[in-house]
Amino acid sequence: MCFWLLLQIYPRDLTLLLCSRVIYNTVLHPSYLQRFFSFIRFLKDRYNFTLLSENSRAPGGDGMNAYMAYKVSTQTSLTMFRSKTFTVRRRFSDFLGLFEKLLEKHSQNGYIIPPPPEKSILGMTKVKVGKEDPSSAEFVERRRAALERYLQRVVCHPSLLQDPDVREFLEKEELPRAVSTQALSGAGFLKMLNKATDAVSKMTIKMNEQDVWFDEKIQDVENEEQHLRKLHVMVESLVNHRKELSGNTAVFAKSVAMLGSSEDNTALSRALSQLAEVEDRIEQLHQEQASNDFFTFSELLADYIRLLGAVRGCFDQRMKAWQRWQDAENMLQKKRETEAKLLWANKPDKLQQAKDEIAEWEAKVTQYERDFERISATVRKEVIRFDVRPDFHINLNSVHPKIIIS
Repeated sequence: MCFWLLLQIYPRDLTLLLCSRVIYNTVLHPSYLQRFFSFIRFLKDRYNFTLLSENSRAPGGDGMNAYMAYKVSTQTSLTMFRSKTFTVRRRFSDFLGLFEKLLEKHSQNGYIIPPPPEKSILGMTKVKVGKEDPSSAEFVERRRAALERYLQRVVCHPSLLQDPDVREFLEKEELPRAVSTQALSGAGFLKMLNKATDAVSKMTIKMNEQDVWFDEKIQDVENEEQHLRKLHVMVESLVNHRKELSGNTAVFAKSVAMLGSSEDNTALSRALSQLAEVEDRIEQLHQEQASNDFFTFSELLADYIRLLGAVRGCFDQRMKAWQRWQDAENMLQKKRETEAKLLWANKPDKLQQAKDEIAEWEAKVTQYERDFERISATVRKEVIRFDVRPDFHINLNSVHPKIIIS
């Protein structure tokens, strides 16, 4: 049995991906470009998963208590689900809560956990306050598309699909409120401290890598992320320049129209009016170009950069497993030295305890070594999958179920 998500990408033209080739050719190595454009083509060809936003409000809530909900409709032939079709509504915090659960359960095993879109307090506040603002509609559509890609990656991972939390997310009518995802919450503050501690630990750990393959892949991922971040900054600058050009063109068109209406010469007035109409169409074209650049390039770049961060995360878990193994070996060595000192000092009353501790740490060393080998094998498999499918998808040819989010 296989699994298929039917998603309908927000209609955007991909032709602008070929624009500014000089800019990103100077930033990216050809192999990175080939990989990223393969990622873009895969998104366009394979995404048949629809996620449409609909306004919803908390019971009795209004204004700042309002929230956005997403309807998730699933059609599947997989026997693991209770029925072939089911529909649920999920808030953005539910998506974040699903990610937190998957990260807690599977990241230590070396799996690449697809990251959700980032939380934007400013963007959501603008949606709640100014619903008629065009920028609010743009934010909602941007988040909708990002959630499409996130959920698509999750259900296309063979191990994550089997997770009970994923099935519960797709099937259960109501989910407990994901309070740990709230900004500036106590849990969020502790997570921030833990991440800072992990970052310091990684700086102090020097791993004696025996497998050249892992060294090469880590370097590839770091280089690719660095280049894509530079490209993302340039694309954002390009989008801002096009928005500015669109605004200036609109001002120019309005000025020409006013000049034409005040002109006494009929022929000149008609020519100015026609020029104003042309400038209006050019302004709309610039606006569409900026929007296309943002949705089909800038957003996907940011999405891909977050995905590379998840890849680095699985390498970090492997390093932690190695460090745990090395710490256990060091402790075992200390226990053996303690035993030798007790033998030299002729203290038989403490000798048995030392032998028991040595046996305990020998078992831990063996277990941690197996854990490291298991995680290394998983990381290798995950990275190979990531290389084959740039968007971290697996080619499931026999998948036929459909999930529609609206």
